[in-house]
Amino acid sequence: MPDFSGIKIAGQARSKVKLVVTFQDIEAARKRIADAVYYSPCRPSIPLSELTGMEIFCKFDNLQRTGSFKERGARNALAQLSPDQQKRGVIAASAGNHAQALAYQGKLLGIPATVVMPKFAPLVKVSNCQKLGATIVLHGRDFSEAKAHAHEIAKEKGLAYIDGYDDPAIIAGQGTMGLEIVEQTPDLDAVVVPVGGAGLLAGVSLAIKTLRPNVKIVAVEAENVASFSAALEAGKPTKIAIYPTLADGLAIPQVGSNAFQIAKPLVDLTVTVTEEQIALAILRLIEMEKSVVEGAAATPLAACMSGKLKEFAGKRVVLLLCGSNIDPNVLSRVIERGLVADGRLGRFTAVISDRPGGLADLAAQIASTGASIKQVVHDRAFASPDVSAVNVLCTVETRNHQHLAELRALLKSRGVKTYDAR
Repeated sequence: MPDFSGIKIAGQARSKVKLVVTFQDIEAARKRIADAVYYSPCRPSIPLSELTGMEIFCKFDNLQRTGSFKERGARNALAQLSPDQQKRGVIAASAGNHAQALAYQGKLLGIPATVVMPKFAPLVKVSNCQKLGATIVLHGRDFSEAKAHAHEIAKEKGLAYIDGYDDPAIIAGQGTMGLEIVEQTPDLDAVVVPVGGAGLLAGVSLAIKTLRPNVKIVAVEAENVASFSAALEAGKPTKIAIYPTLADGLAIPQVGSNAFQIAKPLVDLTVTVTEEQIALAILRLIEMEKSVVEGAAATPLAACMSGKLKEFAGKRVVLLLCGSNIDPNVLSRVIERGLVADGRLGRFTAVISDRPGGLADLAAQIASTGASIKQVVHDRAFASPDVSAVNVLCTVETRNHQHLAELRALLKSRGVKTYDAR
């Protein structure tokens, strides 16, 4: 079993001294947060198991009061502040979940919380933080700029800055999820953990590897924000350019130095997933588990569906569903993207006669295949030079990609030219 006693935490913690994160810290954190954080279920999923070929268990930490695992670390960090610091308050930079957790747990403990969020932060997360009583400051184009501004405010007002993924107390708090997983899932083979700043990965892997050293730890990233992979390649945390992603909770340009130092020797495999795979995973979780999750929480299932984890076929695998705070407007678009990726929503342009009955005939042919028309748009002005023809942009509901192909093949056989819509 790995020796964790020598893992030193570099850099400055809240108390500005070097600390050590140990398994005992995680156990102490569990006692400290027991009355304030939900012991979330870890249930087997028959449909996801059938889908992936693995024996899937889902750790539903999206059921926490604020919809995220972040409450674990936030409560642990806040509870250890001095009475004087608790009175002055705390500050953090966050894209949303850490902010909500800090606001909620701060409210329970009577500790004022200020949160600096990037201007692009999901509106639902901004609104929820405000409802929980936090002081919200929107600043910067990305997380890095928000974090720099938060440190300025902390220095100016004497607030304690609590890092959302690299503070030792945060890492220990997140590790409590690992303790629960081991208790809830006998004969566990692997755990798939989303990684952004790597605090969750560090805490969970430390807890699980201490208790079950043979369990495989799989880190999964969105390919548009793969900062952990970059750190592994460089041998140390390194800043990367990040691009828009459905997994906004993972959009951290550089992993934490403390978290990386802990997680690096414990992670067995790191994989990345695409935006399309994340969208499809969100859709699958809604349909099969009746669970609404945000992009970050869908990445473990996306990894299992990607074909990159074939070695775990038939194995007992836990997916960390770590958050449910997805903007409803984004969710509607994600569902549509998932349906498109699944071949259940398709769009093409058909060229038909502009004579009376032309559109009705097209609709009848589509219906004859069992497809359903969701929307049609006539385009006369920008159609072909043939004034007797008209372009019709068709959005149709089909069973899968094969069904859509069969529909277009039928139209072609009956003289209706179709081409991909742009």
